[in-house]
Order: sequence, then structure tokens, then C-alpha cells
Amino acid sequence: MTFKTVGVFVAGIAVLAATAAVVDAQGPIRIGASMSLTGTYAKLGKNQHEGYKLCERDLNAKGGVLGRKVEIVVYDDQSMPATAVRLYEKLITEDKVDGVMGPYSSPVTEAAANVTEKYKKVMVSPLAATTSIFRKGRKYIFMVISPAEVYLEGLLDIAAKRGLKTVAVINEDTLFSKAAAAGATDLAKKKGLQVVFTEAYPKGNTDFSALLTKVKSLNPDVIAAGTYFDDAVALTRQMRELNVNPKMFGVTVGGDLPEFYDTLKQNAEYIYGSTQWEPSLPYPGNKEFFDSYKKEFGHEPSYHSAAGYAGCLIYAEGVKRAGSLDADKVREALLKLDMKTMFGEYKVDQDGFQVAHKMVLFQWHEGKKFTVWPDELAAAKPHFPTPPWNQR
Repeated sequence: MTFKTVGVFVAGIAVLAATAAVVDAQGPIRIGASMSLTGTYAKLGKNQHEGYKLCERDLNAKGGVLGRKVEIVVYDDQSMPATAVRLYEKLITEDKVDGVMGPYSSPVTEAAANVTEKYKKVMVSPLAATTSIFRKGRKYIFMVISPAEVYLEGLLDIAAKRGLKTVAVINEDTLFSKAAAAGATDLAKKKGLQVVFTEAYPKGNTDFSALLTKVKSLNPDVIAAGTYFDDAVALTRQMRELNVNPKMFGVTVGGDLPEFYDTLKQNAEYIYGSTQWEPSLPYPGNKEFFDSYKKEFGHEPSYHSAAGYAGCLIYAEGVKRAGSLDADKVREALLKLDMKTMFGEYKVDQDGFQVAHKMVLFQWHEGKKFTVWPDELAAAKPHFPTPPWNQR
């Protein structure tokens, strides 16, 4: 090797070292989020947070994003929209994070989106399902799951095809649950079912006796409930106590969790639940995700876990395709992105509204969940009709 060649070689090493130093000096890409780690939505928020954490681990194991490690910074919003507003302000203006991800639930996301839009920060929102959030002319928010309005479509579709006639629709009086109930009412009418009762109950309500007494007097074939976990459990218990016996009973959120069956035991049998994801679905990398998550956290993922993981992957892919953290460039990449993940398909319209992902309906039977709708994703036929409580 000549002296000149050695000089060039040494200079090349110096350039590489300098480049590495610049990358190191940049530090990790910091992505901020608030999360329901305590409060009403804590059980579901913690699962979403675990999805984020596993995604952070897996991205970094593959070299990070744009040649930098990823660090997800999470604060507890206590399931409170007003707290989330303060935390996203802090993340963006004080912590100066490079990007943000969405919180848990539609009510909290609706509040946080006002902050992220103000600062023109892209926010992929894995667990915001209410259509109105995405139809307000906002430019930087992106939806991952199917909309609230179709959560109970499978329940009503099966009911109509099995010749049932009447439906009672009940819901928690919050943004997502109201949208789910409104959607269920519209879908029921379109399918030729008669909606004989609708009523909302306050967030945090634990006594459903008055509401269920009214429902029982009407004896509807179907009860469609816009719920979260705690109210789904309480409603089920009190239906048994009051001997309310519809031929089908379905809930939106909470029924998919293993804790739902662990808490209710035999009382959970035959109940239908909506879900955005199940480990049995034939999506690329689904089994690997399931096994990895269970090993990491010691319990099975819920669809909230899977949505958190997928949302993080989607944001990272948007950044990679943009070749930049610039919000407008990432926004353009996410608008064009058509991506299959272990959660299903991601594709949005010009409002960032999800147009490709499929909901499924499951039913608890003999302590296990079986997907029963739609037909092309079903693992079993529904056990129909639901027998009276004294025969379960």
C-alpha cells in the first residue's frame, strides 16, 4: 500500500468516525405519548403501552429508524382528556420530542389531537375509533383501527340472518361508546331490526338495575352494548342477577380480554364481543408477535396491545419512506402508505381515516374465544341462541 493510498484510507476512516459521531451526537429519536396507565381505561391503556414498548425493542433490534435508536417517552394521563392535553403540550414544547403517538381511547385522543394539530405534529392514533375525530379537517392525525360505528355490525348481521326482530342499544355516555351505539342503531334499522330501546349511562356507573329493569320489560332479542371493560363486566353480572335473557348479548370493548372470562367465569359463556384483532387471524407475523409479546410481558396480548404495536410500526414506516422526521413529509408518506402488518391492513383516505382494516366478532364458549364473523375470518359457527342463565 502506497503512502498516498494509506492517507486516503486513514482519511476514509476519519470520515466514517466523524459520521458515526454525528449519529451518536443526534441521540435517539424520541417519540412521546400520554397513556391511560391509571384511571378508567388503565387495563386497556397498559396493554397499548406494552405494544409500544415491544415495538421500540423490535425497531431497535433492527437498527432503529433513519440510523438512530428509538425511545418512546410515555406519561400517565390517568384516563383524563384534560391531563392528556397538558402532557402533549409538555412533550412537544418542553421535552421537544421528535414525534408523537396517540393515547388510548377516543375521548382522550380527541382532546390530544387539538394540541398535535396546533403544533403540526403527525399523530398515528392506534386506538381512536370515533369517526368524528378524523372528519374535522385535521391534517396530521391517522387512524389504525376500524371505526366505532361498525363495532357491533357482526352482532346485528348474525341476528338479522337468524331471524331475530328486536334490539336494545345501551352505552356509556362518552365519545366512542356514543358513536358505537349510534352506529349500531343505524345498522340495526338497515338490516330490518326494530330498535325498541336506547339509553346511555354515565362513565363510571356501577349500578345498572334501573336500566336493565326497563330493558327486561321489553324483552328484546338482542342487547347491543357500547362498553369498556368495567361496565361490560358489571352489566353481565347484573343481567344474571335480574334474569335478563336476550338471545344475543354483545359488547364493544372489554369482552375480548382474558380477564373478562377470568372475572365472570361461567357467566361470560355465549357472550359476543367486538375485536379489531385476534391471534388466530392470518396476518403476516401475527404468531411471532403473539409469542414474543407473551414471552416479554407474561400474558397474552389484547387487540389494544396489537394496535399499539402496529401503530408504532406504521409511524416508523412513514418516517422511513419520508427519509425524514419532518411532519409534512411523514404525513404525505402515511397518506400514500398501503401496508399489511400483524394487525391487518393499513390504508387511509385523505382525512387519515382507516378504509382497509376489518373488524371481527367473537363469542366465548367453554372458556375460549372463537371468531364467528365475518364468514371468511370465522373459526367457528355462533352458538345460537344464548340459553337462559339457569341453563348455562
